Amino acid sequence: MDYVRAGAHRLELKRIDPGVHANEPPGTLIFLHEGLGSAALWKDFPERVAQRTGCPAVVYSRYGYGKSDRLERAHSVDYMHREALDTLPELLSQLAIEDPILIGHSDGASIALIYAGAQRGPLRGLVAMAPHVFVEDVTAASIAQAKVAFETTDLPQRLGRYHDDPVSTFYGWNDIWLHPEFRAWNIEAYLAKIAVPILLIQGEDDQYGTRAQVDAIARQVSGPVEVLMLDQCRHSPHGDRAEATAEAIAMFVGKLC
Repeated sequence: MDYVRAGAHRLELKRIDPGVHANEPPGTLIFLHEGLGSAALWKDFPERVAQRTGCPAVVYSRYGYGKSDRLERAHSVDYMHREALDTLPELLSQLAIEDPILIGHSDGASIALIYAGAQRGPLRGLVAMAPHVFVEDVTAASIAQAKVAFETTDLPQRLGRYHDDPVSTFYGWNDIWLHPEFRAWNIEAYLAKIAVPILLIQGEDDQYGTRAQVDAIARQVSGPVEVLMLDQCRHSPHGDRAEATAEAIAMFVGKLC
């Protein structure tokens, strides 16, 4: 792991070199993790996708996650907007990446959509896994269940393998999603200005969201859209259906050449 400073914080970062390939890669893969994720929690999935696509990749932990700077204050309702509009463009600039292909999961997918819709910088394409563009009852209910699990099971210890401060990481995510003001959170206004190709991936059994999220995106963006709904898959396509997800992303990225 390396580190980069963006968004006024020190963020852990991992670069992946896929090795020598015959063709020029279409872009640099940027992996954006979920609400309780980190660079390490992606495990070997970024390497697998980088090797299949021939694209270099960057995986990083956002502020408050992994080994990045610890969260000092509670998130506000616009925390994903600030990541997409301020931190991500600064990180890409710091790393001199001019051809990003964003691969986001859950919160990371929402951040990718905001970045794309705000047109804050260059973008070749976007993969959104289990994205959120508005808050559903099922989302709030599952996040409330996650709080019970954190307080009654060994979830803090398991998260501690991937985060320096699992308590602040968990409550930083959980508290804002359960805050009454967050029920009005909605990023659909960004969708119409997204013209780059998009691949949407969601599990049929996603406990944090329904197909209504994917349908809303596909209906409102202005660019080409592919939708992959995976059976026997919950909220983490890259975990539950890793092979199918990696193959779909590789095929999508291949079309960006």
